[in-house]
Amino acid sequence: MTNRLAPHLIGATAVAAYTYMAMVPIIQPPVIKALTTKEERAMYMKPQLRPVSRLEKILFPVIGAIIIILLVPKSAPLIGMFMAGNILRECGVTDRLANTAATAFIDILTILLGLCVGAFMSAGTFLKPASLMVFGLGIAAFAASTFFGVILAKFMNLFLKEKINPMIGAAGVSAVPMAARVVQRMGQEANPRNFLLMHAMGPNVAGVIGTATAAGIFLGILGG
Repeated sequence: MTNRLAPHLIGATAVAAYTYMAMVPIIQPPVIKALTTKEERAMYMKPQLRPVSRLEKILFPVIGAIIIILLVPKSAPLIGMFMAGNILRECGVTDRLANTAATAFIDILTILLGLCVGAFMSAGTFLKPASLMVFGLGIAAFAASTFFGVILAKFMNLFLKEKINPMIGAAGVSAVPMAARVVQRMGQEANPRNFLLMHAMGPNVAGVIGTATAAGIFLGILGG
């Protein structure tokens, strides 16, 4: 999106995105604590999730990609890559490719990305009000996402028979798996019996899908 809409800010945006991945454990806990009581944070959730069949695991990326790309064509590159990686992992016949993509290949891409971003990151380009505003807006966006996620989880509890820990809503951002780890850590601090990591990973991955879809919508509206 930045490359299409504001290429002069691509360096600041990339650095901000990686910085927030590390800052999630700093940004989220104060917001979560301000919106929940200790009793709510200690709310126990059964660790056993519903068993998922191999067929479901394979159909999810296929059906998900088809529906999202048909609704938001601009999101096709992001969603397509995300779901392709999912299929590599879940189909059961491409273990070597899945391991390579998750380790060596992603490391190579990270190095190349760092070199490319570094080319845009001279002091004259970065130390500008617009670049600093990118950081400020990003912090506000993460705080707002955390706020509304917790509020939505508390709202859902008004109608659910089996209540969910409100902190689960805070994991619905695209910082995977940092946001889920924050929920797990805070849940165990409030109640050592709690194991919320797998519960939190659901909305955490959904946040990635939602972010890619939203990016496609914005590109369709603003990118021409």
